[in-house]
Amino acid sequence: MSTVTTAPAVTRAGRPVPAPTSALRNSRTMLRRNLLHARRYPAMTISLVSMPIAMLLLFNYVFGGTMSAGMGGGSGDYIDYLVPGILLMAVGSGVLPTTVGVCTDMTEGIVARFRTMPINGSSVLTGRAVGAVIQTLITLVLVTGVAFLVGFRSSAEPVEWLAAAGLLTLMSTALTWLAVALGQLVKAPEAASSVALPFSFLLPFLSSVFVPLDSMPGWLRHFAEWQPYTAFTETLRGLLTGGEIGKFGPLAVGWGIAIALLGFVWARSLFRRDATR
Repeated sequence: MSTVTTAPAVTRAGRPVPAPTSALRNSRTMLRRNLLHARRYPAMTISLVSMPIAMLLLFNYVFGGTMSAGMGGGSGDYIDYLVPGILLMAVGSGVLPTTVGVCTDMTEGIVARFRTMPINGSSVLTGRAVGAVIQTLITLVLVTGVAFLVGFRSSAEPVEWLAAAGLLTLMSTALTWLAVALGQLVKAPEAASSVALPFSFLLPFLSSVFVPLDSMPGWLRHFAEWQPYTAFTETLRGLLTGGEIGKFGPLAVGWGIAIALLGFVWARSLFRRDATR
């Protein structure tokens, strides 16, 4: 009696199709890999934490007096104005290590190796994204602690703190998926750092993170008013300091959902396109 064997299915690129496995289990494995990698090579994590803290200390102690006087407030007012924007910069600073990390994985061959294994392909991206969000949230806790040590005071109720945490998580998720897509788009880690720079450094300076919109020239004010960092900053500032949120709340949520969906779809599309080559 003969036994009939079935040849494994292959993709158009000649690679075997992975056997059906648990996407959640695969994603946990990839998440653990990325967290262990971050622990063993902490340079990127240290830069992720140190940059927003350095900006907080610089603008509070070096420029704080001048900024407070220009805004017509007391010496302690500027720190309360500054901290929400610094928290958003901490989220944005996560774009750089994520973009570089994804690009490194794609160019050094580890992802090609993963494709030959019976694992869910999307788990490679999901594990990277979830790991980056966790690192960013840890960074936010550390930056918030430093902010309170240097004089930040919040009038937020527990519900407002919860809403602020949700807003920061939304932005972190959105920018992380965008970074995952950018990391696949470029072909060298050096180029990845350049591509990530506008999202981690340039856009915050062209927003209301450091100065009010009213102090900007007209052409810049119109751009800053509608860009994502201003929407998130003003919404977070309203939640934490009791200020008015107005139109910025819906705008921030809209930006967050739109960027997250764009980044997720774009990242998956690039990953699948690379698999067929």
